[in-house]
Amino acid sequence: MANPIAIGILIYPDMTQLDATGPAQVLARVPGATVHMIWKTRDPIPTDAGFSIVPNTTFADCPPLDVICVPGGSGQVALMTDPETLDFLRRQAATARYVTSVCTGSLVLGAAGLLDGYRSACHWAWREMLADFGAIPVADRVVRDRNRISGGGVTAGIDFGLTVAAELAGEEVAKSIQLVLEYDPQPPFDSGSPEKAGPERVKRLRERMSGMLDTRRKANAEAAARMSPSS
Repeated sequence: MANPIAIGILIYPDMTQLDATGPAQVLARVPGATVHMIWKTRDPIPTDAGFSIVPNTTFADCPPLDVICVPGGSGQVALMTDPETLDFLRRQAATARYVTSVCTGSLVLGAAGLLDGYRSACHWAWREMLADFGAIPVADRVVRDRNRISGGGVTAGIDFGLTVAAELAGEEVAKSIQLVLEYDPQPPFDSGSPEKAGPERVKRLRERMSGMLDTRRKANAEAAARMSPSS
């Protein structure tokens, strides 16, 4: 029988659901794994896709985790200065084997002081903001630095999940999970990165996201200021 593995995925209002459910779908198939979908209460959590996810674990009853994962989404902004969430992440990270994130979840890890000096991925639109927390932004789909593992934007969470699965149970198990899930991407368009999408499309998207860009910059600045010894 496989050794028990406790995997915790933080869920919160207005998260991007695939950031959480993509890794969860992969990691739930790791032998011995129990996936904890964690929030402050067990009330249903509204996601950015218009449906809710029900937590099965709260901060108060969460066991020590082997893996702690923070997904991204617009609701991430509110977490940047939320002491209860940041304290929970720090406590779990102190003993976890792997401290991880998907998309803008890495900014939350940064706000908790858990990425200073670490290389990290993030969604391409917000990646440079990692530097506010002493992290080193990397334009890769999955980034590993010591026991920190991070995925880029949204769909990268599946690649991230397979990477973590290989760390926990070996490459053969991860390859078998990939096959069971029939994860064999063949997108109809080749426009999934700024480099492939072209400058005009990227420019249009940045203009559409300018409001969120300003919001995230302000949240980052406030979170970084709270981390300063002089604050």
